[in-house]
Amino acid sequence: MGELSEFTIPVRLFLKAYPWRRIDPVPWVPLSKPLSECRLALVSSAGFVIHDQVPFDESVRGGDPSFREIQNNVDVAALVDTHRSESFDHSGMRRDPNLAFPIDRANELAKTGRIGSINHRHFSFMGSITAPGRLVQYTAPAAARLLVADGVDVVFLVPV
Repeated sequence: MGELSEFTIPVRLFLKAYPWRRIDPVPWVPLSKPLSECRLALVSSAGFVIHDQVPFDESVRGGDPSFREIQNNVDVAALVDTHRSESFDHSGMRRDPNLAFPIDRANELAKTGRIGSINHRHFSFMGSITAPGRLVQYTAPAAARLLVADGVDVVFLVPV
């Protein structure tokens, strides 16, 4: 965890003024079966897209609330960082996208039996959404419906 003093002055001012949201109670559902029998999907806010996908739209005021589907068999080298935030160092996730979208690690866990299976698709959202109304009302429920239709039991959220 960094110190506020490590950020540039504009980022510090933004972070101090940002209206942080609290979700209370946290929506939590206990597992109904062992993790070794569950289907897992990844949801990341790294803003990754695949080379042939439309990048996230940086011109959307408050942040692009859309998501991109990432297939389970993706080569992580094909993931492109389009995250708009300048408040963190992107170099690590550019060198190894598994840091922000751990698809290779998830597949390893499935191969060893720690997880029952990995879903055929996962979702990448843009982080730094400062106006989350559209995300909360439309986009997140649409992604959740797709995951339910896929029979996903567990979602591993990777906030960036």
